[in-house]
Amino acid sequence: MSPDDSPPATSMSPAASLGSPRYRRILLKLSGEALMGEDAFGINRNTIERIVAEIKEVADMGVAIGIVIGGGNIFRGVSTSAAGMDRATADYMGMLATVINSLALQDALSKVGLTPRVQSAINIEPVVEPYIRGKTMRYLDEGKVVVFAAGTGNPFFTTDTAAALRGREMEAEIVLKATKVDGVYTADPKMDRAATRYHSITFDEAIIKNLKVMDATAIALCRDQKLPINVFSIFKQGALKRVVMGDDEGTLVHA
Repeated sequence: MSPDDSPPATSMSPAASLGSPRYRRILLKLSGEALMGEDAFGINRNTIERIVAEIKEVADMGVAIGIVIGGGNIFRGVSTSAAGMDRATADYMGMLATVINSLALQDALSKVGLTPRVQSAINIEPVVEPYIRGKTMRYLDEGKVVVFAAGTGNPFFTTDTAAALRGREMEAEIVLKATKVDGVYTADPKMDRAATRYHSITFDEAIIKNLKVMDATAIALCRDQKLPINVFSIFKQGALKRVVMGDDEGTLVHA
């Protein structure tokens, strides 16, 4: 074969070219709002089943998965009554909302043949088991999906921070922030039609430009621990798998 006949070079990563995942252990951060679908609040069954199908596709590739889920879809229904409430009390209510979502996610994961385990940062053993890191690591090694409920277990910290913390504890290679938008943009794409998506950005740039990646505490923790974040849309079919394979999907936030 002459040089002119050689195949064109590609930008495909080695992992993608071999058809194997780039990331073997991930922390998936799901917002509670993602479970609502088109509903005003609560859990839309069709939506959670579609999200779980995406998770199963990745789990079947041998990827170890931890999940942190928010509680906005449940707490939104009581947010009016929570206005003016003591912040710590309201935060504990939000933690309980994440437990409800975790149980729903556990049920849906079980129905597609996966083996989920819910661990809570607050002690409610009759409902779910407490968070114990050693058990988490064993579950992941056994191929189980671990769902982390109740955030960090402390008020004044978001589930974004919980995702960064649990991601580091479970030795994840990346935190995947699943949203309704397919990445981080230069401006709100709903308000500015000229807004463009960042393919990648550094942690410092995200903080300085005040981009809505995760809250500042979570970003700082990921930066200090050199734990990259990928922000992507959970509503794009196959997006989760493409991120895990190392394709250009969403926005990669890195050191």
